[in-house]
Amino acid sequence: MSKNYILVTGGAGFIGSNYVSLILNSSDVSVINLDKLTYAGNLATIEQFANSDRHIFVQGDIGDRQLIDKLLTEYQPQAIVNFAAETHVDRSIDGPASFIETNINGTFNLLECARQYWKALADTAQAKFRFLHISTDEVFGSLTADEPAFTELTPYTPNSPYSASKASSDHLVRSYFHTYGLPTLITNCSNNYGPYQFPEKLIPLTILNALAGKPLPIYGDGQNVRDWLYVEDHCLAIALVLNKGTIGETYNVGGNAERDNLWLVKQLCAILDELLPTSPNCPHDRLIEFVKDRPGHDRRYAIDFTKLHQQLGWEPQQDISSGLRRTVQWYIDNQAWCQTVTANKYQQQRLGVTA
Repeated sequence: MSKNYILVTGGAGFIGSNYVSLILNSSDVSVINLDKLTYAGNLATIEQFANSDRHIFVQGDIGDRQLIDKLLTEYQPQAIVNFAAETHVDRSIDGPASFIETNINGTFNLLECARQYWKALADTAQAKFRFLHISTDEVFGSLTADEPAFTELTPYTPNSPYSASKASSDHLVRSYFHTYGLPTLITNCSNNYGPYQFPEKLIPLTILNALAGKPLPIYGDGQNVRDWLYVEDHCLAIALVLNKGTIGETYNVGGNAERDNLWLVKQLCAILDELLPTSPNCPHDRLIEFVKDRPGHDRRYAIDFTKLHQQLGWEPQQDISSGLRRTVQWYIDNQAWCQTVTANKYQQQRLGVTA
């Protein structure tokens, strides 16, 4: 082929689209962007790539064997980066079937297609090929306040259908390296935030509700702790792992920013107060409303990314202060995108407060 391609699945979603943007803006690699376009992945997010001749969008499912085989045969990608997943914990509690289908069965299908494709490559192309699977820290379960952060050796103890389905997919990916030799890599990240995140997650939901003068829901007592990772930093880590990571290895990616949900929401309110001092909703923290906790709500996540730092030299570029400010400003400036992605399919469904 005249171009170097990678196949990115879920590239019309939050993290996937940010990764596609990074690749298109920082390399000469072309991207085949495969996305099912469920509610959280949409064409409005990838309009930013419309004028790029190195971005090829394909609407489809990672569970479609015929389609995956066709794309691999036609474009001969040098890597597959798998973002495609159902990710909303509340939704997995209400209806776990789609999480099993996409996160487990879909990943299995993608692995099988990749294995057959990789086996047929010439030796040089085989040596270069990589399968990178994007996962979550939620597979490790919950930490108490004084327990050390998750490392790559922390046992898996998932507590929701979502995290259980991601744990299953991680195990499948690992097995394909150890059983078949498929050159796989896995990254487990902490909670991402930043541009293009669908407004069911805590940070964009808080920002948009505050802008509209709506209640800012916080589960339980608001003391659930997450390690917050700015999405562009995560994407830089993924690119580094893909290019320099040791095959068969797992790398944790964290933001070094443990904060509880109440602190986070109050910080977002303070930034909004500063950026929009004439808003009729100031002070925005008066909109905070505590709601009944969700079942199986993990108390604390924390990521130790020492391995990634020591072996590959990565560390986050944005701290929690700069990352949140950038995020709030982006949502203020891009309310048209928010209105577009929450219309139609999603407008009659309840927005969650996942964190």
